Formats: sequence, structure tokens, C-alpha cells
Amino acid sequence: MDLEVVAAPAAVPPAPARLTTEQRVRRAASLLVLSAVLPGSAQLVAGDRRVGRTALRVWAGLLVALLLVAVLWFADRSLALGLLARPSVLAAAGLLSVLLAVAVPGLLVDAWRLGRPGDLPVTARRWVAGATAVLVIATSVPFVMVGRRLWAAADLVGGVFGGNEAAGTSKGRYNVLLLGGDAGSDRIGLRPDSVTLASVDAGTGRTVLFSLPRNMQNIPFPKGTPAAKALPNGWSCGDACLLNAVYTWGGQHPDLFPGAKDPGAEAMKQAVAGITGLDVSYYVLIDLHGFRALVDAMGGIDLTVKGRVPIGGGTSKVVGHIEPGRQHLDGWHALWYARSRHGSSDYERMQRQRCVMTAMAGQMDPGTLLARFQKVAAASRQVVSTDIPASDLGTFLDLGLEGKQRTITSVQFVPPIVTPSHPDFALVRSRVAAAVAAAEADDKAFAKAGGASAAPGPAKSAPKPSKAASAAPGAAATPRSPSAPGTDTAASGTDVSSVCAA
Repeated sequence: MDLEVVAAPAAVPPAPARLTTEQRVRRAASLLVLSAVLPGSAQLVAGDRRVGRTALRVWAGLLVALLLVAVLWFADRSLALGLLARPSVLAAAGLLSVLLAVAVPGLLVDAWRLGRPGDLPVTARRWVAGATAVLVIATSVPFVMVGRRLWAAADLVGGVFGGNEAAGTSKGRYNVLLLGGDAGSDRIGLRPDSVTLASVDAGTGRTVLFSLPRNMQNIPFPKGTPAAKALPNGWSCGDACLLNAVYTWGGQHPDLFPGAKDPGAEAMKQAVAGITGLDVSYYVLIDLHGFRALVDAMGGIDLTVKGRVPIGGGTSKVVGHIEPGRQHLDGWHALWYARSRHGSSDYERMQRQRCVMTAMAGQMDPGTLLARFQKVAAASRQVVSTDIPASDLGTFLDLGLEGKQRTITSVQFVPPIVTPSHPDFALVRSRVAAAVAAAEADDKAFAKAGGASAAPGPAKSAPKPSKAASAAPGAAATPRSPSAPGTDTAASGTDVSSVCAA
């Protein structure tokens, strides 16, 4: 006789209606916790399983993507940064973050619904509803904030770095021209008030800064360039042909700089290449009027002022001073500190500008950027123009991280090293070559010592100044911006540390 074997029915979880009050409370709380820890799991257990499976797959995909980025970061940080800095990737990540800001709280609300709050005691119902509200806020707000920052980053990268072509390295270095642009009402066209060449080792990030006086004359252009053919004797016509006027001249002769997005900046690149003997890869032009907004977006900068700096002067009245000591400067005071001409020379101003640049670079840490990214991005888009392509952003971000471990060398070509009206360019080039060689030798020693010998320690939080700047932005009769250039006093060849410290 054949016996038919019948399988026992699978155990079915008790329906909520059959549960005790304590079990119902535990069930509602468990579904909420499950959804908070692993979005979609509550739906998989007690709701629409298709929704649960889809949510869990999306969540798993995100975790895998994050894991792959982490692996790539440790394998090739430059490549990882380059990938993350692409406008399309940033925009897509921003959109995904906003979608998650809707989906994750939605799953939490659904988990609350699945917990059948109507079947719970009044006290438990209130606790569960309150916990749901807190979790909805805690999960939606961070995703919205991240999404907005990612969209701001995509807009910044696409607007400032989009459409540029990669120039590559020269003898293992990126030479980037940093210009502080001044387009005041008393000037015809824009003239760079600050001219600095940053020579960055493409392997280590160690940087050498070469500061050039804006009033340098008789500028040679690199041999074989259209500019050199047009001006065989260089940029030479007396006081009207200063280094900072090359920008305006280049803009007036775009035919000599074919293909350049900004002929003036390209002219400055070639002029600085002719002066220093280094091939200039890229430029970064900062509008000094917009510089104020950028410093304010960062929350200000901290530096040690060694001497009293006037606010005003020239064609306007001196209305106050930035006092000696450790100071926290907002954008208005930082701009005056960098550009004040009253009673000082161009060369002292170069030192102050160098100090401000160092302070900004040192204090623009990841924490500051994350906390103020939207403001910094918005200000940067208005302030910065460059020919650095988005494809090189990852490389420069990586070099910036590497360079923070190494000392920045600064060389300033001021009297008595050079005479601006008749500079010895052979001497300038020899000093540039020597400084680069010394930096590369330091890198070898740094590597030999295991990267621990010459690395500066992390920057400490600056103390609050004991003495505030003596003029406020809203003070009566306050000049709107630093005045036009006056006659320079005797040039100083002192080191930047005698003027300020970042």
C-alpha cells in the first residue's frame, strides 16, 4: 500500500490582530528600526516585497559603489579624485542624493504604517510617531545638504574648469601662474596686481612660489612665439610697459595668441615663461574685488600681522588700521591688508599678498570646505577664471594633499635681487633653476627619511585676536576699495616673515 507523504505547512507568523499589546508595540518598533538600519527591510518582512527587494538592491548597489571608490582611493587617489571631480558624476550623485532624501524617509513612513499605529496604546503610538518624525528628519536633511553641495560642485567645476584642454607637465612639474586681477575704475582694462608662479612637483606636490613685481620692465617673450616676433625687443616702452600691463596688451592682440580663451592671460603666461625660463602650464586669475566674497565664504582668515597696515590712503582718507598681532580678518579687511599701498612699497605688498595666499591655502581644509561649500563654490565661480581642465582637477587635488606635508618655498624677485626697470633675466632664471633644484633635493631627502623629517605639523586653530582691526566695514567715510597706486617708497628686500605669518 502506497502512502502519500504530505508536507507540513510552513509556519505563518501570527497576524497583528492576534498579537498581544506588548507584541504589537515591539513589532511596530522593530519595523521602524529595520527600516532605519536597512531601508526596504521592513517592506520585505511585512509589506510589499517588490518594494523591499528594490530598495535593498539599490542600497546594496550604493554600498558596493562606495566600496569600489574606497578601493580606488587607496590604489590610485589621483584617479579617484579625477573621477569624483567630473561634473557629470557630481551632478548624477547630487540627483541620487536628492532622490534618497525622498525615498528613505518614505520607506520609514511606510514602516510606521506597517506597524499599525491605530492598534497601539496611546502612549506607545505617540512614541512611535515621534521616533518616526525624528528619523525622517535625520535621514532627509543630510541627503538634501549633500545633494545641494554636489550640485554646487558640479556647477563650479563645469563653469570654471569646463572646456579647457590639458597642457601636461614640463620636466616633471606643473607651473601654474597665479594672478590677482585689478580692474579698478581708474584703469583701462584689467591689470594683474599680483603675479606669482607656482612650480609644483608632479610627483610629490612640493611647491616653489616665485613672486614677480608688477612694475618689471623690458619683458622678453619665449623665442619663436608670435609675441616674440611682434616684439623682438620684448615688452619695452618705458613706464607704460610694465609686467602687469601685458594682460591688457594681450587682450588687444588676440591674433598673437591663437586659440587662447583669454589672450591676456596667455600673454602673461608667455611673459612669465620668458622671465623665469619655466614653461607655464596653466593660469589661475582671481578677481581681487571678488576675493572679498571668497574670504567671507571661508569664514575669514587668520594671520599674524607684524606691522600696522593703513585702511585707505592715496586718493582717499586713512580711516583706520589693521593692527599688529594675531588677527582674524574678514574679506573686507583681508583685501585691504593685501592691497594697501599707503606708506608701503610694491614689494611689501607682494609679501602681504603672499601671506594672505598662504593663509587661505592652509586654512581651506576639508572641514571648512564641507561646512561652507555652497558659499565657497558660488564665490569661486564669480572670482576665479582658469585654463586648468576638469580632467586635471583630480591630479591637482591629490598634489594639494601631498603638498600639505611639505614646506612651501618662496622666492621674491625684489630689490636688491632685481632692479624692476632693468632686470637681469639671466640672474632671475639661475635663481629659479636653483630654487627648483633645491626643492627636488629636499624631496629626495624627505623620501629617504620616510616622509617624516621636513613635514610641517598640522595647522592649529588660530586664537581669537586680542586686538581687532580698528575700522569696520560699515564705518563712515570708509573707502569702498583700496585706492589707486601711489608712488612707491624705498623698496624692501626683507623676508615675508618680517611682514606677516600665516
